[in-house]
Amino acid sequence: MKIAIEAQRVFRKKKHGMDIVALELIRHLQLIDKVNEYFILVRPDHDSSVLAKTDNFHIIEIPGRPYPVWEQYYLPKIIKKIKPDIIHCTSNTAPINAGVPTILTLHDILFMQKIDLLKGTLYQRLGNMYRKWIVPKIIYKSKKIITVSNYEKGEIQRFFSLPFDGVKVIYNSYNPNFKQIADKAILTPCKQKYNLPNQFVLYLGNTHPNKNLRNVLKAFHSLRDKHHISISLVMPDIKQEYLDRILREQGTPHLKDAIILTGYVPNDELKYIFNLATIFLYPSFYESFGIPMIEAMACGIPVIASSRAAMPEISGDSTLMINPDSPDEIANAIKRILSDSQLYAQLKDAGLRRASFFSWSKTASEMVKIYETAAVREGSLLDTKI
Repeated sequence: MKIAIEAQRVFRKKKHGMDIVALELIRHLQLIDKVNEYFILVRPDHDSSVLAKTDNFHIIEIPGRPYPVWEQYYLPKIIKKIKPDIIHCTSNTAPINAGVPTILTLHDILFMQKIDLLKGTLYQRLGNMYRKWIVPKIIYKSKKIITVSNYEKGEIQRFFSLPFDGVKVIYNSYNPNFKQIADKAILTPCKQKYNLPNQFVLYLGNTHPNKNLRNVLKAFHSLRDKHHISISLVMPDIKQEYLDRILREQGTPHLKDAIILTGYVPNDELKYIFNLATIFLYPSFYESFGIPMIEAMACGIPVIASSRAAMPEISGDSTLMINPDSPDEIANAIKRILSDSQLYAQLKDAGLRRASFFSWSKTASEMVKIYETAAVREGSLLDTKI
């Protein structure tokens, strides 16, 4: 069987959620599937060494910008030449006319339901508008929809009135390099490079409103000024100008001295920062899975997470849940963990157990079954639409 996988952005230097999921899936498919022939379709970029060709895995670089033009024009041209049995599009969107049966990974449909198209950066707004336009056009044409949690499956089925068996849940996982590091000397270079303190709360977010940065900063203000707890806050991938603007708006510019901005941290260094962190904070308003939670758990770090969307499903009973709308609740959760060594140890142990449940090999094995089923199944979701 010839399988094409769209992985447009896996060669870019600064990878984020969907890029990392696609990369890990492909790497583990290479490990477990020596029979089927794969064509990995990517856009040329600076990090091409992350994937290696093998006997049955061909990497095809397709030039072209911007993303919609690449996906709707250049990608179908290559598909027509390759003539695969199926194509798996990994990041929420797909060509309207792929010319072959399509499997779509729909990580979430937040852009269809609740997103404010006037918020976020221009790049984020344009991306949301494209997804909002394209997904209704392709979803019923697909052979199968893959999503990453039962919560998100329910959201997709309700919104698009899809049949129960039209959406398959396949959990994400985490790179096994994320683990506890006993030898603290290994962590020293990373600590020095990013000027990290001995104790800090780690927050992995960005400028997207969903990541809840404003309430994190309000909670941090409460923690330091009300509770007089002087722990630092470390935030990768946030720019200084953006932080300064929010702190001015909130009337707390003095917090700047206790916040460390590391810039973008490559995945192979992020595991060291997790090991150095005291607490990991994940208070998003919405996540369809939440890989950083699992990475933190695997590194033995207590996690504070939102009680919304898929986060309770993915974390089980291994995190301290908070209402993301309440800065006071976020601050109190941090205070509880810092002051209760028994709770700290309990969350650490529960997190390690929960992380062991997830495996990219398991994810890849389930995907191969989907490929094989989709290649022989007639029709599309349109044929079974409720």
